[in-house]
Amino acid sequence: MADFKSALGPAIQDFLIFRDGMNYGGHGERFYLGLFDAYCAEHFPNQTHLTKEAVRGWFLSEIEKGHAALENKAISVRMFAKFMGPPAYTLPMNCVPKTCNFVPYILSDDELTAFFNAADHATLQQNPFYSETAPVLLRLLYACGLRPGEALRLKVEDVDLKTGEIFIKNTKRHKDRIIVASDDVLSLLIEYALRRDISIGESTYFFVNSDASPLNHHHLQYLVQKCWFNANPNINPEQLPTLRPYDLRHRFASAVLQRWIDEKRNLYAMMPFLRAYMGHQSFSDTAYYIHILPNRLMNSPGVDWDKIDNVSLEVALWND
Repeated sequence: MADFKSALGPAIQDFLIFRDGMNYGGHGERFYLGLFDAYCAEHFPNQTHLTKEAVRGWFLSEIEKGHAALENKAISVRMFAKFMGPPAYTLPMNCVPKTCNFVPYILSDDELTAFFNAADHATLQQNPFYSETAPVLLRLLYACGLRPGEALRLKVEDVDLKTGEIFIKNTKRHKDRIIVASDDVLSLLIEYALRRDISIGESTYFFVNSDASPLNHHHLQYLVQKCWFNANPNINPEQLPTLRPYDLRHRFASAVLQRWIDEKRNLYAMMPFLRAYMGHQSFSDTAYYIHILPNRLMNSPGVDWDKIDNVSLEVALWND
């Protein structure tokens, strides 16, 4: 648990314990509330109530400093306010400044190969087990289309190394699902788990640092950026397109759609299966990936735009 400094620290700790018990929250939530606690420790050190001045002051400072993840920060402090109850101040739903949506960078086959080759040689002096974790974690994100947070939150008990079933809990929409890893990915997971257990010993989380602590989003972002730079040694890093961990999930979706189009599958019939596998709440979330496909695929006769844009479908992959 984070070492909170402000008078709100005990309440934040109680909230995080509650969220853990409900299988909600995560490392991001802890981190964001840690930032809020640090702000309160500096500006409102003795304040035990969640006031408008403290909440809005912190959030406006994050905006002014140009810090990222504003929506996630707003959600975290809003959920904390609901936990505390009245008269705690709740940040309005429309507080996040409107910006253009980030356009994902879809890696080409050659870029993907170079990226994973860089991951195979990734090292970090202060974290010797980094070189074991990097290639497996990044391949899992791509091969299974996981959200970054879903992979980071995986516990040892969530991965069945006999069947390849991976239990995804505490998802973006708080809806659990099961996915099945391919044989080659399962082999990687088995080998990684063996090396982890020998090198580190017992651990709660599947992907860990050398001290058995779980990796967080900042570790993963650094890893992706380092591998991306190392995969393009002849290009100035400032001239490289921005690559985020989430873009591996986007690449997975576009690869699946490309394969279905090449196989002349009916996307209208197949899309619900991709939706269920990726854990999307709405059909439009999955259909979004068609709109970022390369032009030759967007113009394929396999894409029925009227159906994709206007119809919502359901599919049940797991029967009771």
